[in-house]
Amino acid sequence: MLSAFVNAFRTPDLRRKLLFVLMIVAIFRLGSQIPAPGVNVSNVQACIAQVEDNSVYNLINLFSGGALLQLTIFALGIMPYITASIILQLLVVVIPRLEALKKEGQAGQTKITQYTRYLTLGLAVLQATGIVALARSGNLLQGCTEPLLHSDATGTFLVLVVTMTAGTAVIMWLGELITERGVGNGMSILIFCQVVATFPASMWDVQKQQGWWTFGIVMIVGLVIVGAVIFIEQAQRRIPVQYARRMVGRKMFGGSSTYIPLKVNQAGIIPVIFASSLLYLPAMAVQFNQNADSEIIRWINKYFVTGDNPLYMATFFLLIVFFTYFYVSITFNPNEVADNMKKYGGFIPGIRAGKPTEDYLSYVLSRITFPGSIYLGLVALIPLIALVLINANQNFPFGGTSILIMVGVALDTVKQIESQLQQRNYEGFLR
Repeated sequence: MLSAFVNAFRTPDLRRKLLFVLMIVAIFRLGSQIPAPGVNVSNVQACIAQVEDNSVYNLINLFSGGALLQLTIFALGIMPYITASIILQLLVVVIPRLEALKKEGQAGQTKITQYTRYLTLGLAVLQATGIVALARSGNLLQGCTEPLLHSDATGTFLVLVVTMTAGTAVIMWLGELITERGVGNGMSILIFCQVVATFPASMWDVQKQQGWWTFGIVMIVGLVIVGAVIFIEQAQRRIPVQYARRMVGRKMFGGSSTYIPLKVNQAGIIPVIFASSLLYLPAMAVQFNQNADSEIIRWINKYFVTGDNPLYMATFFLLIVFFTYFYVSITFNPNEVADNMKKYGGFIPGIRAGKPTEDYLSYVLSRITFPGSIYLGLVALIPLIALVLINANQNFPFGGTSILIMVGVALDTVKQIESQLQQRNYEGFLR
């Protein structure tokens, strides 16, 4: 593998692309450390040391590489873009105009991408307004009595909102630059960098709290988890498809064999994000109603603010299973796939074209989604189990969204580099 890396950097154009990606990542991480104007940096750092582990914003803070709670210019990170992308994917299914754009190919996809950018900026304004309002009122970091901002003036408030929104726009631009001029998907690489940025601190917390012996065990278990995740992420069911020969003019077309790859984890990390976001709602409701004295508030405080109880874990697991089936059902349409196969003369051996093909694809998809949903649920529970067993941070790196993002993006990027190496007759990464 080391020789493959050397070969990659020996290729002039590929070397330029990799160095360009590293430069963009360095700029991105620098922006994640520069505080926004008007932020009291010393007070913010003191408060984070007290309450970061119990923050209800752990998911957003994870996707911002820890920049959210530090109120930097890139505090919102990539989260507004992720949310906008998910919303557009869901709207494509229910809005005929967007569905028609999707079927137009590259031109339609460009238009949907433009809508995603606009929606991202809108969500960034809303999120920035909420975060700055909480910081100004002192509710962003619970238990912290120090003011997080130098001034409560409206001018400071507006400057912070504009700065964070502009930071999100810059992040989108940097991601698109990586996609166009670098290697891999730009947004995915930026998400990967933000998640990896929290990895060393999370592991060092384990060492400080539990000692070197537990740290070593965690590393060994982590390597096993990474290997298992890689195995599942690459697992797929290949459904063979045969295309009949047909004569068009004087030329013969068709007669080829291919397959439809159905991944075990067809939904990716989206169900985990959906479930996490839904479970954050009760905790946020409690945060805004701390002075309310009611049975419901006390019950939510007991079972849904922290993840160290069986009810929270069971609810989280069931939500992930539900959202896995839900997301797969709206992103993979067996009817559309069956119609396209029939249109171009394709068929599954032993299965008639049309409705029988659609039924067969639905059956296989439902069967393969079940182990995928169980896998996602178990991986997502690893940080919560670690929280109970070794009192680890909720951002425990070997599990949940962290490990899924790191492995998924790394595999995709390595495959793209490998394909470019193979085009130049070099020995690649995957042997």
